Amino acid sequence: MPQINRRRSIPVNIGGVLTGFGHPVVVQSMTNTDTADIDSTVQQVAALARAGSELVRITVNNDDAAKAVPYIVEQLAAKGWTTPLIGDFHYNGHQLLARYPDCAQSLAKYRINPGNCSIGRKDDDNFRTMVEVAVKHQKPVRIGVNWGSLDQALLTKMMDENSRLSQPLEARDVMMEAMVVSALDNAAAAERYGLRRDQIILSAKVSGVRDLIDVYTELASRCDYTLHLGLTEAGMGMKGVVASTAGLSPLLLAGIGDTIRVSLTPTPGGDRSEEVRCGQQILQSLNIRSFMPQVTSCPGCGRTTSTYFQELAERIQSYLVESMPEWKKQYPGVEELKLAVMGCIVNGPGESKHANIGISLPGTFEEPKAPVYIDGKLAMTLKGDRIVEEFQVILDEYVQKRYGHILVEV
Repeated sequence: MPQINRRRSIPVNIGGVLTGFGHPVVVQSMTNTDTADIDSTVQQVAALARAGSELVRITVNNDDAAKAVPYIVEQLAAKGWTTPLIGDFHYNGHQLLARYPDCAQSLAKYRINPGNCSIGRKDDDNFRTMVEVAVKHQKPVRIGVNWGSLDQALLTKMMDENSRLSQPLEARDVMMEAMVVSALDNAAAAERYGLRRDQIILSAKVSGVRDLIDVYTELASRCDYTLHLGLTEAGMGMKGVVASTAGLSPLLLAGIGDTIRVSLTPTPGGDRSEEVRCGQQILQSLNIRSFMPQVTSCPGCGRTTSTYFQELAERIQSYLVESMPEWKKQYPGVEELKLAVMGCIVNGPGESKHANIGISLPGTFEEPKAPVYIDGKLAMTLKGDRIVEEFQVILDEYVQKRYGHILVEV
């Protein structure tokens, strides 16, 4: 797999998960349950972890939420989940962290928004309190600047200074610079208050794709802190997926970013884990990490009036999702597997030869047979009405033969 030449960033250990230089880009997610509802939060954290989230952030916004945190960690551990939990603090984090030491100790990391921790104050005592609690408990901190809650005093000062220039910058550029300055100034303050550089993660969240690329490119050029990437609000459905992919990909390919989150708006009652799978797919599509066997399938055309190849691709994709929890335990490396399900003779055989296992189904007016290629060579031809079941058997046998011996050798 091609390796990205990543910029130098300081390694950070978050509850046993290493981020930063020399370590894989980590996928993070966040719950949308009421943290005080312990059972619901435990269930959702477990679901996110099961989907592959390596870090999970939870809201800690009041006394009940803070009190619940140790019990959430305890119940997750009892179920076999040790996924690090990040506490998300705004406005009253300095009070909650100081008031509930068990909460402060149970969390693997704190997320502090500097724009929301000292509103209306002329000092940074609230920020300092949270940092000092992190130092006491030896917890890393993400200093998360967000353009929706940017330090207004800083922004006003920089806007005023800009207006006095002979050639003022556009307001948008001043805001981007203010976000970078806020992140770097608060990181420097955190170090003054005792936090080590290898305990600091920075983020500069915006909701526009071009803004995301610009602000992180500038931030990365001016520091070597570990960086967390993501749109602050990606949106719903296709818009959210496309915007996240468009924004994260140029940065990741430039070697910028150590953890990512895809902040999708779920449909009412929808699956929160979708954001995890989207983040994984972005990394896998860029050849940065592998999480799941990939299925290449054609879009169809006038040569493929039958929907049979679409049904096969869908069934194989579902089968992979169902199988992966066990396959990951039994067959190390199976996430690198590549499959092809093609609909006609035009690109079918050629694309199938590029996959570990490929099948070229007959298009309209083609001979009713489906050649199967294994590691680039024609292995057999399937016919009849049990092609799906037979192809699934071929897949199972290949996985056992190709990846099963790895477990024995280990």
